[in-house]
Amino acid sequence: MARSKAWRWGEEGLGGISNNKQDLCFAVSLWNKKDPILKERLFGLTGDEGNHGEDVKEIYYYLDSTPTHSYMKMLYKYPQGEFPYHWLLEENKRRTRTDPEFELMDTGIFNENKYFDVFIEYAKADIEDILIRISVYNRSKEDAAVNVLPTLWFRNRWVWGYDDYKPRMFGVGTDVIEMQHRSLGCYKLYCKGCNELLFCENETNNPKLYQWDDKKKYYKDSINDFIIHHAASLNPDRSGTKGSANYDLHIKAGQFQTIQLRLTKNDPESPFGDFDSVFNQRIEEANSFYNEIQKEIKTEDEKLIQRQAFAGMLWSKQFYYYDMPQWLKGDPAQPPPPAKRLTGRNHEWRHLHNADIISMPDKWEYPWYAAWDLAFHCITFSHIDAAFAKQQLLLLTHEWYIHPNGQLPAYEWALSDVNPPVHAWAAWNVYELDRHANQDKGDTAFLETIFHKLLINFTWWVNRKDAEGNNIFEGGFLGMDNIGLFDRNNANLPDGGQLEQADGTSWMAMYSLNLMRIALELAKTNPVYQDMATKFFEHFLYIAAAMASMGENAAGLWDEVDEFFYDIIKFTDGRTIQLKTRCMVGLIPLFAVEVLDDEILQSQPEFAERLRWFLNNRPDLASLVSRWHEKGKGEKHLLSLLRGHRMKKILYRMLDETEFLSEYGIRSLSKYHDHHPYDLNINGVTLSVQYSPAESTSALFGGNSNWRGPIWMPVNILIIESLRRFYHYYGDDFKIEYPSNSGQYSSLAEIANELSKRLASLFLRDDNGRRPVFGDSTKFQLDPHFNNYLLFFEYFHGDNGRGVGASHQTGWTGLIAKVLQPGKPS
Repeated sequence: MARSKAWRWGEEGLGGISNNKQDLCFAVSLWNKKDPILKERLFGLTGDEGNHGEDVKEIYYYLDSTPTHSYMKMLYKYPQGEFPYHWLLEENKRRTRTDPEFELMDTGIFNENKYFDVFIEYAKADIEDILIRISVYNRSKEDAAVNVLPTLWFRNRWVWGYDDYKPRMFGVGTDVIEMQHRSLGCYKLYCKGCNELLFCENETNNPKLYQWDDKKKYYKDSINDFIIHHAASLNPDRSGTKGSANYDLHIKAGQFQTIQLRLTKNDPESPFGDFDSVFNQRIEEANSFYNEIQKEIKTEDEKLIQRQAFAGMLWSKQFYYYDMPQWLKGDPAQPPPPAKRLTGRNHEWRHLHNADIISMPDKWEYPWYAAWDLAFHCITFSHIDAAFAKQQLLLLTHEWYIHPNGQLPAYEWALSDVNPPVHAWAAWNVYELDRHANQDKGDTAFLETIFHKLLINFTWWVNRKDAEGNNIFEGGFLGMDNIGLFDRNNANLPDGGQLEQADGTSWMAMYSLNLMRIALELAKTNPVYQDMATKFFEHFLYIAAAMASMGENAAGLWDEVDEFFYDIIKFTDGRTIQLKTRCMVGLIPLFAVEVLDDEILQSQPEFAERLRWFLNNRPDLASLVSRWHEKGKGEKHLLSLLRGHRMKKILYRMLDETEFLSEYGIRSLSKYHDHHPYDLNINGVTLSVQYSPAESTSALFGGNSNWRGPIWMPVNILIIESLRRFYHYYGDDFKIEYPSNSGQYSSLAEIANELSKRLASLFLRDDNGRRPVFGDSTKFQLDPHFNNYLLFFEYFHGDNGRGVGASHQTGWTGLIAKVLQPGKPS
């Protein structure tokens, strides 16, 4: 269907690019003389087809890019044998949730190296003058043939019924495609050495898909039918809204051939006269840029990993389009959508109009923004493009994104889901990284703008997620899909039970401290913000009190016996049940930490005076703040949910290798639950949580993510950053046993650094030259045409570090670039 339907909301193609509103698209198509269809896009399974949810079944890599995209490079590995579409579909359908996924590599199709390495590179000669180089390597010991079809098409907007304007493209000779668009102007694609141009229309093949004769010709799949079946399907006038240059290559064993193209608004006399020199210059500039970024990184392997992580982030920008009124009503010239859509998914977001370039978590598996993912993306982007990072953070707070009630949109499949409120944390960190890079000059306009928008969001949290007004927050899903016994969004609890969440409450404590810190920064130039800082300081204290105990004789979220934080179910008759799973939920209280230097209190007297009054008049709350009256190293004050005792107890569990501490980072669920699953009977149904270090064995949230044991990069980063904040207060004298029960003691900074090394070791070669992320795959580990190309998986096996889940989630796994970058502020 994909090759025959003109898409409504977004386009797709191998190594593709488009203009910033996706009117004109370019991508590469391939045919190995054996496949039943052209390879125009990546193949994968839907959520129902995969034994662990949706999953792309291809091998491809994003290898390089500059922030301006002046140079870009990717690699697609194309089998020379027939692509095993049916086998991948049937074998994954046959497997259960307790089986691993069946991947393209598992079919053995690469075993004899009978494949093509297709490198796609872009170099800008000017803003709208793009050189394209496609290099096809035959890795086989035998000669092989392949059709390479650089393809252009106009997005089909004319069938929607709003505007029937239809742009055109046509052939000029045998090697130039000219495009004319009323908004974009005139472009030409020069195709060096091409002898055949193919044209059709980017129109849905209605007779094929829907058995409806719409009286049109030369449908979107006409080029496919011409190449594969030799059909007389092309427009003989050599014009249309989709066009390809056909390169029929015969490549000798172990050799390669290169195709040169130029997509430009200019009219150069010699389109390829400066081709090599421009490419060489752009590559040299990219190298120079990253040499400066990486000047303090010691090893070449670390540089390679970081540069590919940045490349994956930059390649994963995408034009994202979601117009809610149009989605609900349908298009004037198209069949109306089902009536239930008006009251179905996302109907409460009628104001939403998204049409922007946005950083995607994974362009295949998650081709839409996710609020908390995007916040982490911006931390990585700030190391190479702070302006884009700031723009992305502000984007979700614009009126055409944020709900009028103040909620940030979560993601397209459930905009009303609740993601952890990490936007303020990301904004502060991006501000600090940007200030550090600009000789201590911070972008206070950005900080002030986002602060005001986040005030609205904070108010929404207080009003909507604190059902009883007791500063204990619910939140539901909160990003960690299957971490609980049940779907925390839609828990059907008996006797009117209500879930009160340690993570929801901790996130809000962290949110309060983040906004307090931003307000204090803004107060340096505008004293009015001292009052706002006080508000968030007090709010933090109320949450801290609630975390300790929810009213007289009531159980708090802290368990005195286990010495750990748990979610609870609270019933209308006052009974409570603690959900005793030792999971990431109980570690999140570590994230709510801030250190105030004495200098801040001296320079902001109104804030300091209010703090003193509050703490003197509310000693019950002051006692909850870790050693407020005891200044730490360098005249510092600590604000934290955790006093020294509780912090040590949580860290004892977290740093225990039989519980949370893995060789590769902190697990999302304690390994204790491997042999001690936690069971709870609700309404006659026994629910269970057991340690599961790799793919999910649960169907919750589609079963393609797993928070019951694996290592997740974003929360590991928050743990590391929190330890560094605690160290900023405690200094070198405060030491913790690391690992637990080892008899060895380290400062919190040393532990943070050691955890960073464990995360980095996921990707770095070990003493045997193997990368844990590749698991036991001999091809990925040992083949020189594979083992230096990285995949940035969604999460990682809790015991051996193997990459699991979405294979190109450079998004938040791109945080490894931050881990490898020395000398940046926390």
